[in-house]
Amino acid sequence: QVQLVESGGGLVQAGGSLRLSCAASERTFSLYTVGWFRQAPGKEREFVAAMRWSDSTATYADSVTGRFTMSRDNAKVTVYLQMNSLKPEDTAVYYCAARLLGAGTPNPNDYDAWGQGTQVSVSS
Repeated sequence: QVQLVESGGGLVQAGGSLRLSCAASERTFSLYTVGWFRQAPGKEREFVAAMRWSDSTATYADSVTGRFTMSRDNAKVTVYLQMNSLKPEDTAVYYCAARLLGAGTPNPNDYDAWGQGTQVSVSS
C-alpha cells in the first residue's frame, strides 16, 4: 500500500499563502487519485480537493474554489496544494489521501491510504 507524507503546514496571517506537499512512496502513484481533506477541532473530516494523477483533472470544494489549486510533480511523485487568500476558517489539520483506480470523491471512506496530516493555522 502506498505511503503518504505531508509537509508544508504552518502559521500564516489571513490573506497569506501556503503550499502543502504530499510525497508518495511508490512510482505507481500514477494509478491513483489523490485527495486533500481537512479536519478542524470538533468537526468532521471535510473534503477540500481531489485530482486524478493520470490527467490532472481536479475538483474542489466550493469553499476553496478559486483560492486553492492542486498540482503534481511526476519526477518527485509529489502532489501539491497551493493555498492562497487563506482565511481563519481554513485552520485545520490537512490530510493527503490516495484512492486506487477511481475518480476523486468527497467521501473519505473511498480512499485507501492516508498521510499523517499537517497543521495549518490562519490568524485573523
